Amino acid sequence: MASLEVETRPVPPTVLDANYDKRLMIAAGRSSEELGGKIAGRLGVGLTNPGLKTFSNGELYCRYEESIRGADIFLVQSTAGNARAGLTANDALIELLIMIDAAVGASAHRVIAVTPWYGYSRQDKKSAPREPITARLVARMLETAGISRLLTMDLHAGQLQGFFSAQTPVDHMTALPMLSQYVHDQLGDVNELVIVAPDAGRVKLTRNFARKVGAPYALMEKERPAHGVAEIGRVIGDVKGKVAVIVDDMIDTGGTLAAAARTVMDEGAKEVYALATHGVFSGNAFENLSNSPLSGIVVTDTIPIPDGAPDMIRVISTADLLTESIRKIFTDDSVSEIFAGENQLF
Repeated sequence: MASLEVETRPVPPTVLDANYDKRLMIAAGRSSEELGGKIAGRLGVGLTNPGLKTFSNGELYCRYEESIRGADIFLVQSTAGNARAGLTANDALIELLIMIDAAVGASAHRVIAVTPWYGYSRQDKKSAPREPITARLVARMLETAGISRLLTMDLHAGQLQGFFSAQTPVDHMTALPMLSQYVHDQLGDVNELVIVAPDAGRVKLTRNFARKVGAPYALMEKERPAHGVAEIGRVIGDVKGKVAVIVDDMIDTGGTLAAAARTVMDEGAKEVYALATHGVFSGNAFENLSNSPLSGIVVTDTIPIPDGAPDMIRVISTADLLTESIRKIFTDDSVSEIFAGENQLF
């Protein structure tokens, strides 16, 4: 009788091999390609191409050009406009959502959204009846798309972190140590400085910043009668004969900042500078700021700066800070150690 040969197949292992190494991958949306490239370079990995394009009808498309199965993929995309890439803020948000969905569908192990600028962050509460809380809506959209966690920087308000569920951790970074170091290095004797809060909502942030710099602080009285309109009242504190440094989380149209700078100078300051993490610079911002008494403005690269920026604006990079944060998240180390636990500034 003929013998039967039975084909044997190897039994798949029930656990991962001990030498298994999880992969770290970085991809960037078109709003943050330059920043994403800097981060990837510092981590020593190539920037993964998400294959983004815009169809003729304005719809967006994404297809990763390499396998991301089993990887921790960090998607770098500030939800801000980028005129050079032809993106509006809404385009950037939808592009990020599409990148997240594609990564989840491609079986990435973890999908971490790196949004240095969190768009719609100013719509964090109801100021009038029948208004949306759009910052909360964006959080729900990101979670529904499938992010594992969010890495962001200098949120407009602390409660934004509470818009995410407990299953979606939010790692909050701050550029204030970088900006305070710039003040130490570039603006001279701290005894001649005064740090100025642009409104009451920034007092705690300004106080922490002033403590780091070793200078006193003052407060500007401001009212906002309508969206995009601010009325500067007076300065509470002594700025006479001082170099005033206005510190805020963002600069948008620049109108409020220009008015604040004029008020500070009218109160007797000999010079005034402005520092902010996010340089939105929309509308007539460059014109407003160029015509103001500001001696200089420093922002970071969380948002790509539009073309035509005046020479008074200096940009410092957050790439090193974000790189170290990503490294800590990937290795499951403490992110707050980077800031000695002082990254919750609200």
